[in-house]
Amino acid sequence: MMKDIIPINAPQRHVDLKATVLETRVVVGAGGGPEKTIINTPRFMDPYGYKTYCAYMRAPNDTVFQTLVERAEKLACPILPVDDRGLFDFGVSRRMLKLCQEYDVKIWHGHDYKSNLIGWRLRRRHLMKLVTTVHGWVHNTWKTPLYYALDRWSLRHYDHVICVSNDLYEQCLKLGIPKERCSLIENAIDTEQYHRSVSVSEAKKQLGFPEDRFVIGGVGRLSPEKNFAGLIRVVAKLIDAGLPLSLYIAGSGAIQAQLQQQIDATGHGDYIRLFGYCNDMPAFYQALDLFVLNSLREGLPNVVLEAMAYELPVLSTRVAGVPQLITNGYNGVLIDIQDENELEQKLQLLVNDPDYCRMIGDNGHLTVKEKYSFGLRMKKIRDIYDQILAP
Repeated sequence: MMKDIIPINAPQRHVDLKATVLETRVVVGAGGGPEKTIINTPRFMDPYGYKTYCAYMRAPNDTVFQTLVERAEKLACPILPVDDRGLFDFGVSRRMLKLCQEYDVKIWHGHDYKSNLIGWRLRRRHLMKLVTTVHGWVHNTWKTPLYYALDRWSLRHYDHVICVSNDLYEQCLKLGIPKERCSLIENAIDTEQYHRSVSVSEAKKQLGFPEDRFVIGGVGRLSPEKNFAGLIRVVAKLIDAGLPLSLYIAGSGAIQAQLQQQIDATGHGDYIRLFGYCNDMPAFYQALDLFVLNSLREGLPNVVLEAMAYELPVLSTRVAGVPQLITNGYNGVLIDIQDENELEQKLQLLVNDPDYCRMIGDNGHLTVKEKYSFGLRMKKIRDIYDQILAP
């Protein structure tokens, strides 16, 4: 039985079923940023006549996946787990086809290279429209370029391609996807979920964060493109210089041990910590004085939108869609990618000017409320579905 359902702010009206949508994605553990969009989608799309299920391909022995299921339950999101034993598990397509037939899927909505490729293959056996959201291409292993080459090829065969940032939109147009089949729809968040409920000092007390230090936070997968290593170097340098800073990073990933070794080498393990997967992200965000995104590559990061929704001042690299979201000095602070001198200077500025921090935090909160509403984003998705189903 589902419990603690978050209030729904999607339009409430009875409509006839237009079509069943299957959101599809490969996931490891509790997933990442795209899950914040995917598992929120069904409760917004159902009132528009699009019954939505979320099919996640995951390793059968992935026990952390249950965390994602529990998050989805709270959002009234129906999850369909699909066993996926890896590269040579050719039964995945068969299992996905069975779901398409059982639920009479009319729209397949992919979110990564594998789901995009499977959708293209299954359409020959089950008639449906193909939609995909491009979240970004990140080079993780030697196999990644091959996977993304397949992804870019399959995109050309989709009925509509949605891009979450302008740079991804431009890349897709260069791949030959016609403008009429390609849309820029940036990430958004449900501000009923993400809003400040306690003061920073109260949140610090609840989590045991030091109240006498300026607490910087980072959130994301622990992988090289997030450049947490650079952030750790700069914060350690500022602590050495006498600034009362703490840095806490929430997230897990392949380079966790490597980052921990780096932290140990600074001698500041009391002030720089890796939290791993965090079950209470609202409390984590609200206990921070500043949110930092030091990434080398992104789309439009959900974590930045979330931080702004919690009225946090944000310092970010000029990566992908972030400069379209943040006006430097007004609702956030921007720095060049891999410029650790600039990162150091801006951190010093923000630590020493609480009024400035408060101003950009307030302006960022206003930006999210006015321009990055999840409900507005879902209306745009609905319009695309209506268009591709039109006779």
